[in-house]
Amino acid sequence: MTGPRRTRAAVIGAWTVVVAALAPLAAGLDRRLAQGARIAGSESDAVEATLERDFASPLARYAVGVVTGLPDTAVRLQIGSLARSLARVAGVTDVRPYPAVGRPGSEPLGIVLAGLRAGGPEADSIVLRLRAATAGAVAALQGRYPGAAIRWTGTAPINLDTRRTSARDIGRAETRALPFTLLLLLWTFGAAVAATLPVLLGVVATTTAMGAAAVSAQWWTPAILLQNVGTIMGLALGIDYALLSVSRFREALAAGASAAEAEAATRRHAGRTIALSGVAVAVGFTALLVAPAAELRSAAVGGLLVVAAAVLAATTLLPAVLGLLGRRVDVGRLGVPRVGAMGRETWRRWGRWVVRRPWRVLLVAGSPLLFLAWQVRHLTIALPASDFLPPAMESARALRDLERAGLAAPVYELRLLVRMRDGSPMMARSGWTAVRTLAASLGHDPRVARVLALPTLVSPFLPPEVAAALVPDSVRGRFVSRDGTIAVVEVLPGDAVGQAGLAALARDLRGREGAGAAEALGASIQVGGAPAYYLDYQDAVVGRFGVVVLLVVAATALALGIGFRSVLVPLKAVVLNLVTVAAALGALVLVFQEGHAGVLLGVAAPLGGILPVIPVLAFCALFGIGIDYEVFLVARVAEARRSGLAEADAIVAGLAETGGLITSAAAVMIAVFGAFAAGAFLPTRMLGFTLAVAVLLDATLVRMALGPALLRLAGRWNWWPGDARRSPP
Repeated sequence: MTGPRRTRAAVIGAWTVVVAALAPLAAGLDRRLAQGARIAGSESDAVEATLERDFASPLARYAVGVVTGLPDTAVRLQIGSLARSLARVAGVTDVRPYPAVGRPGSEPLGIVLAGLRAGGPEADSIVLRLRAATAGAVAALQGRYPGAAIRWTGTAPINLDTRRTSARDIGRAETRALPFTLLLLLWTFGAAVAATLPVLLGVVATTTAMGAAAVSAQWWTPAILLQNVGTIMGLALGIDYALLSVSRFREALAAGASAAEAEAATRRHAGRTIALSGVAVAVGFTALLVAPAAELRSAAVGGLLVVAAAVLAATTLLPAVLGLLGRRVDVGRLGVPRVGAMGRETWRRWGRWVVRRPWRVLLVAGSPLLFLAWQVRHLTIALPASDFLPPAMESARALRDLERAGLAAPVYELRLLVRMRDGSPMMARSGWTAVRTLAASLGHDPRVARVLALPTLVSPFLPPEVAAALVPDSVRGRFVSRDGTIAVVEVLPGDAVGQAGLAALARDLRGREGAGAAEALGASIQVGGAPAYYLDYQDAVVGRFGVVVLLVVAATALALGIGFRSVLVPLKAVVLNLVTVAAALGALVLVFQEGHAGVLLGVAAPLGGILPVIPVLAFCALFGIGIDYEVFLVARVAEARRSGLAEADAIVAGLAETGGLITSAAAVMIAVFGAFAAGAFLPTRMLGFTLAVAVLLDATLVRMALGPALLRLAGRWNWWPGDARRSPP
């Protein structure tokens, strides 16, 4: 066996061993992921920890079981026995049933509160056991009442369901996208073997990265967003890098090179471009590590792992496979014209038109881009004003049952921890007076339906020592800590307060209406509960958005500056990318936030806000993908300059060689991201839509028009302080 063959065999053998070892771990990654999310160091997280640690209440955390489909008398009979059976479920601390009286004319409901021993992944397991336990009860009830149902909602069930629904949505999107992706690749290459290689590279990169994530999960607990982002980006980057490498290899073969020479040319030219592109993509995900949200950090780790795997596979495994295949890469010709051969002259003619009229191109191509980018000034990063949970999700159906009956307040409850600044007990006269006064003040807020605190359960005029004697220990443990220094005030919002209103209420309670009032009484408060968590999540994401943007822009400019030995090339790339991302977010605002043509994507009414995680994830992913295309184009222009072509001719040559490649890669990505935009889960739809629009704009208006026009206007200054004619490849 000759040297090159031995090298190829060693590389392919090593990758085979790695993928075979990591594939089973990747398949079991789901079991290692956390379903819930938390904001480490946030106020809501501190409140939750205090309730667990310092209070004797078995209902510091709870899930809400909603019994429907029974007549009122049957509800009263059944929920007692249901509660007794649920009390035996592992991880359930206490179960309290009661028939609920909703709005006049609403369906009779039974409500069961089940205390959860812990939060996070353990709470998810308890919710699953509760659902398994109620499945048998539902089967028995349906024999007599066919419409009977028991559904679970609350913070823990909603967190569990949303993440599982998101994961399923992404899996279905990939299934929808795969057939169309293969068709596009067949049309691009005109041969079955060549078209299959990008898909295989994406599978290898994703499997390797997710297997590595499973190994790392022994030392930390990643969120499920790691798998979602890693899978999406693995497919996207695998296709991008494989398209570049396969095109380069076939180009060399067409020029008369042998398989070994074509393999070497692919490593030399495509390998450097892929490495530089990988650095640019990795920069975006690295910046996400500064976000305090566990989900965003998990997304960052997933993105970094898949970038590393895709770059390594594209620069080592794929060239070895191509060298082994040689001219057999064209096996399975389908008799369709290849895009590269068919479109190179078309792109050459377009390039000549652009370099002759750069100012006209800037005006025509830049106007729609700037129009969309201008809409981003209306971007409202907040929870949507209307219900955005998938209608088929169990916790969402239970929540809507409660909302129709006007009984959803416990799910959105806010919990205030009150402490006296001098450290005095809350059952002393000063503490009792502070809690009583604060509860009365909060009760006057029109957004608040009810305030529960120890003084509100008895006569507020009784002395605290008398009230303490009248209250059972189980109730006292719910409202006063074991050491007596912390009191809980539960604030139940009214039915008319929407998602955005709940976050605003939480913010007001942390401001003058809550903390300010407590300060005047010599006390301090901390605000927790589901609305406070949403507020902390929003603040954590939005608060670090500027830092993430700054880090990504600076690091990308530095990487491109080093890669191209230029100042103007990275500056132009960064500016165009910022405009493209802004335009994509502007389209998101128009369609989802303001509702223009939103019905085409299942948005029945304007949402009024964009989920906080979407702009951050979209920016980091899109910046890297946009730089991909910039690197592909400018690298070929620089290569043409090194070969001795004049600036205008080099731009034309660069467009001729990469125009078909970029549009083909973009078409595949649009198909993939468009499949996500057609999903059922709102965050998936938002992210898929934003990515698809950005890639469409980037591959058409930006890289094929604005970028070449700006290169032409800059002329030889593109490469300052270096010289493209003398710079090494």
